[in-house]
Amino acid sequence: MQQLTKQKGQPFRKRRKGLTLRQQKARLGYFFISPFLLGFLLLFLTPIIQSFIYSLSDLTVTSSGYELNYVGFSNFNRVIRVDPNFTPALLQTVIQLISMVPVILIFSFFAATLINAKFKGRGFARSIFFLPVILTSGIILAMENSDLILSSAQVMAEEDMQNTSMQMMQFLQFRRLLFAINLPPFIVNFLVAAVDQIYDVVIASGVQILIFLAGLQSIPVTLYEASTIDGATAWENFWKITFPMTSPLIIVNAVYSVINTFTNPDNEMMSSIHYTIFSQSNFGVGSAMAWVYLAAVAIILAIMSVVLIKLVSRYQH
Repeated sequence: MQQLTKQKGQPFRKRRKGLTLRQQKARLGYFFISPFLLGFLLLFLTPIIQSFIYSLSDLTVTSSGYELNYVGFSNFNRVIRVDPNFTPALLQTVIQLISMVPVILIFSFFAATLINAKFKGRGFARSIFFLPVILTSGIILAMENSDLILSSAQVMAEEDMQNTSMQMMQFLQFRRLLFAINLPPFIVNFLVAAVDQIYDVVIASGVQILIFLAGLQSIPVTLYEASTIDGATAWENFWKITFPMTSPLIIVNAVYSVINTFTNPDNEMMSSIHYTIFSQSNFGVGSAMAWVYLAAVAIILAIMSVVLIKLVSRYQH
């Protein structure tokens, strides 16, 4: 109930009720996402609507611009049921996601745990782990795609072919070692694939390491001090304090990793969409491919988010 207050010489008036803590956090959250909302409304909403219109039409480029002929969902039917390359490319991208995202999360979490410890050169070590994010920026990618990089890559091609046989022998030895310790075949295949993609994993883990590192630094030191006084070991502190308090960030990093993997221009699906639109000038079919791809990403994100939220909430309780 609202309380009534009275000051000297003034009539009774209602006391204004302040915002609750939840409302304050919600307002602060909207403030932080406001740049994205404005950018989405002003820059991305119109192209998204146009892309959906293109997917339902047959676009013909003319001297005065372009013409749209409405064809309904025939472009989607062609992509899903006629195109022999779309479904294999989509499945390959999903398989790449399943093999990459868990490795990225595990690597980034333990890398953040290591560089969160106090040691000499900690700032340099953190910059080394974040360096791949800078190297994969737009300017560096443009340099990598330049003729200079391509020419140097051609020069190094012969050396890479000579090292391929050596690497294959090393992977065979690694696989034999894993089977020798009686690991299940699916774990062996997962570990071998993770080692094979270690370069891509390190490149894709920079932002996730920063997010985990921010969560680790937000844990009060007094919790570790109290648990250590009670006789807890470092291993117990990790599973009883560190992991439960940073587990919500697993959801954030998982969503980011999925989106980053799906939007990687080097994956099979993005290359197929780019080739259809810009090389074949088939804007209608390319837009339909993009929307089917978006639907697949949304379904995977929804399933993954529900599963992770249940697991994290169960572990915290």
